[in-house]
Amino acid sequence: MSRKGFLTSTAIVLSLMAGQAMADIKFGALYPFSGQLALLGEESARGLEIAVDEVNANGGVQGEQIVLERGDAVDNNQAIGEARRLISVAGVKAIFGTYSSSRSIAASQVAELSGIPYFELGAVADDVTGRGLQYLFRTNPTAEDMGELIVQMVVDKVAPGLGKEPGDLKIGIIHEDSAYGTSVAGHQERYGEEAGLNIVTTQGYPASTVDMSSIVLDLKQRDVDVVFQTSYQNDSVLFLQQANEAGFEPAAIIGGGGGYSMLPTAEAVGNDVIEGVLDADFTQYAVNTDYTPGLEAFVETYKEKYGENPRSGHSLNNYVGAMAILEALDGAENFEPDTIVEAMAGIDVQEGDTAAGYGIKFGENNQNERASMMGMQWQDGQLVTVYPDAGAVTEMKLGN
Repeated sequence: MSRKGFLTSTAIVLSLMAGQAMADIKFGALYPFSGQLALLGEESARGLEIAVDEVNANGGVQGEQIVLERGDAVDNNQAIGEARRLISVAGVKAIFGTYSSSRSIAASQVAELSGIPYFELGAVADDVTGRGLQYLFRTNPTAEDMGELIVQMVVDKVAPGLGKEPGDLKIGIIHEDSAYGTSVAGHQERYGEEAGLNIVTTQGYPASTVDMSSIVLDLKQRDVDVVFQTSYQNDSVLFLQQANEAGFEPAAIIGGGGGYSMLPTAEAVGNDVIEGVLDADFTQYAVNTDYTPGLEAFVETYKEKYGENPRSGHSLNNYVGAMAILEALDGAENFEPDTIVEAMAGIDVQEGDTAAGYGIKFGENNQNERASMMGMQWQDGQLVTVYPDAGAVTEMKLGN
């Protein structure tokens, strides 16, 4: 071979090597970025974005830089359409999402039929992992975790704090009527019955409702002591505002995640209205950081990237789930679906080793069997952890 031919061949090889070093791997980020659920959808996606930034800064996954292809799951039909587009047009190797349970259920079915892994980092409804899908994995806590924790809070803290037996309290359950709210309410009823709670009413309503005055009036007429509400942001705000306007003052309101964990909800209703309201949800930020290593670093990174404090723990929990998955993928040999499934089976993160506190290990139906929630309360304009004791930073405050 001539010297010119040798140099040409060498240049081609170097070019190919450089191309491999600069290669990208595409993953879908499927969330409600517009529409009614956009605020928490965007907040959830931010956690995934921070995880991707961190992994890319450390060399990427299997030597490739991650590129996120966004899909807007504004409703169930669009979630299906966007999942199809991400798979067939964008060519993603997996999809991350999705926060909304109904959208996750719809879109993950498309991914399953296409043999594409789907990583759910925030939706809680039973049916997300209850369908026995091969390629769907959920890292976050579930509707059952939420329902059980709320009942435990009433038995362990709320009733004693009010000087009453748990069975002497009149409980009213209200919930938005999608898969999310319906799942949580069902578990609240089941665990509540086992604990001997007196549940006097269970009522569902559309999350898009613009008037909850009839529900407020019914709860007031029943002399409900404790309200459980599983809701998104708009209906959380609506209930709190209309309960306040009607002079309905139950001894405790316990929200089930969604809007109850968000600073914009407190800002919308005012600190005087939300003061003392309880919440069961993913790990938030006023928590015992000995139990949540890495949380403070996440908050600083978030503030630097987005110019504000995190608006909800949804970003934190999406970050924690994404990091565990991406680290496992980095140790895999390729991005073939069955290889990814095998990599997920090897994840073994212990409780107390993540910024959310809970560990990660996939069990039956590819659900993270180490996921758990915490109980919070709005105190002086801040959502602080009050339950369980291992994560608490202050005592629960009840009564006047």
